[in-house]
Amino acid sequence: MTHFLWVEDFRTSENKDAPPMMNDAADNIVTSTIDSVFGDILDIKTLKDCEDIYDVRDFLKEKGIFLKLNLLEALEFIRKPAELAKIDFIVLDVDMPLSRDGQKDVNDYLPSLIKEYKSKSELSRIAGYPIYIELVIELGFPKSHILFCSNHADYFEGTDSLKEKFSSANIKPPVSPNPDKPFLEKDDKEFINQWLDNAHLDYFVLRRGIIEACQYLKTLPKEKLRFAKFCKEGKNAFLDIDDYLATLENFLPLREPADKKTLYKLFIRTLAHEWEESVEPKPLDDKGSFAFSWVMKMTRNWIAHNSTAIFTNLTEQDIAYLFICNMRALFDLDDTVQSYEKNLFSLFDIKADTENKITNKNIPLIDIYVSYFNEKTNRTDVHNILNDLQNDKYKLQNKGDEFFITGLYHCFWFLTSSHDNRKDRARPNDKNPNQVFVSRHYTFEFFNYTKTGFLFELARRTYKRSFPQD
Repeated sequence: MTHFLWVEDFRTSENKDAPPMMNDAADNIVTSTIDSVFGDILDIKTLKDCEDIYDVRDFLKEKGIFLKLNLLEALEFIRKPAELAKIDFIVLDVDMPLSRDGQKDVNDYLPSLIKEYKSKSELSRIAGYPIYIELVIELGFPKSHILFCSNHADYFEGTDSLKEKFSSANIKPPVSPNPDKPFLEKDDKEFINQWLDNAHLDYFVLRRGIIEACQYLKTLPKEKLRFAKFCKEGKNAFLDIDDYLATLENFLPLREPADKKTLYKLFIRTLAHEWEESVEPKPLDDKGSFAFSWVMKMTRNWIAHNSTAIFTNLTEQDIAYLFICNMRALFDLDDTVQSYEKNLFSLFDIKADTENKITNKNIPLIDIYVSYFNEKTNRTDVHNILNDLQNDKYKLQNKGDEFFITGLYHCFWFLTSSHDNRKDRARPNDKNPNQVFVSRHYTFEFFNYTKTGFLFELARRTYKRSFPQD
């Protein structure tokens, strides 16, 4: 879920009887304003249960929108690094109160600004401007991640206007989806929605999901970390989990890089680094730990030896899949879908009949297995066949990276589905008395992916990516 900071006063500078209490007039203003800006991604019907503006703030926060109602609230938020780190994109109003009645400016943020802008009324009139300047110039927040959106159109043009402020300071106007209007009005729905769509691109959903995951996993008691259980006998396996999670949390930059593929390869190298020779995959439970640990062990080996051949075209979905597998292997998590997993799962498309296929055990494992078995590597398990193929330089180049990345998805299905692998008795060839046939039976016992909410969600979310031709 992409997170927004929204600095919006809901026209309290014009209507003193509006928020904080939600009378009919205020309710109409609040609802219509939210609908104008975020109506494309919110169900505003649920606002009817909000009794005051602070209920509205709680409602929006649950949806990833952090609402600040005046200049002081905004400054107090953006000047705390831990708070600003929660934010991916920002929507700024222009005209807003400096503070609310009874609100204390404990850090004396306002006096210097009032002095700079000559008066309280003048500062209030363009309060969005100093917020923007501080975000971009002093804090390095990406300009393209900030949208000016206000109904105060008269402040955009003319003498001493917001536009003039940027011009006199030799600062380019804000980036806008409308090239003709750096400052949008709330009626510009088409361009607001375009900006919101850009804010929900896969990169930003992935980044925020990883950040939330690391923050949550750092709060778990140490006994939930089970990495040491994968240690080989006679070996030592130590993981500084706090440092590890902090590294992953801060790995993906707020500004989407031009070369994501290189960044993703480095991320996966960091993610899988701990799965080196001192650890081995093990079935610690019946909820997928054997599959998840094998996926990560293979990923570590492949990226250590063949990163250029295999990990050159990773997508956000691939990163999310490997991240989820890794954390499910490292931590003893419960059977439910974690909040961060819900956000990462939203990156995957679901086929219409996927749930029925999984529930009815109509999964094309046989056809997929035959294609692997026919590679004739003298191995019978899919993960071992894949390892043999990536060790064969000719096969590695011939197969391509898509084949191997898809194989990491297949491993989840094959390593959770138990199998019986045996040979029948030999029988002679009726047409050639000197030839003997030996047949092999490889029978799958389909795994019940509906046994936990998490496994079922992982199965249905990754099904299309695992079996695109089905």
